[in-house]
Amino acid sequence: MKTLYLVRHAKSSWKFDVQDHQRPLNERGLRDASRVAEKASQSLPKPDLAMSSDAIRAKTTALFFIKAFGIPENELVLEHKLYDFSGNDVLQVIRTCPDTVDTLMVFGHNNAITTIVNVFGSKLMDNVPTCACIAITFDTDQWKDINEGETIFTCIPKEL
Repeated sequence: MKTLYLVRHAKSSWKFDVQDHQRPLNERGLRDASRVAEKASQSLPKPDLAMSSDAIRAKTTALFFIKAFGIPENELVLEHKLYDFSGNDVLQVIRTCPDTVDTLMVFGHNNAITTIVNVFGSKLMDNVPTCACIAITFDTDQWKDINEGETIFTCIPKEL
C-alpha cells in the first residue's frame, strides 16, 4: 500500500518585483499553511518522506507541514523537478520514489497538483485551491505502478 499526500503551495504574494521562483507567501498564505498543516498532522500519519519544489512559496508551505508532523527541517528534500505546472515531472518524481517509502508528501504547483489529484484520486476537483492537502492511497507496493487510487483525505483552507 502506498499513500501520497499532495499539497498545493499556499497563497503567494505579488507585492514584490521578483522572479516567479522567488515569490514568497502573503499573509493569508502564511495563515492557511499553519492551519492546514495542523489539521493534516492531526488527521494523517506522519509521511516517510517530504519533498518540495524548490520555489520559495512551496518550500515555505512545506516548512509549516513538516514542523506540524515533527519532521526535522534538514529532512525536507527540495527537488527542482517539482517546480512543474503540467504534472509530467511531478509524476516522474513520484514514480521514481524509493519503494521503501510507503507515505510520500509532495509540495507543488498548479495545474500539476490538480491534474494528479484528478487522474489518480477518486474525488474529482475542478481546481485544487492554494494550500489544499489531498491524500490518496494506492493498492500497490511500488510507486512506479500507481494507478487509480482512493482519495482518503481532503483539507481546504476555506473549510477550516
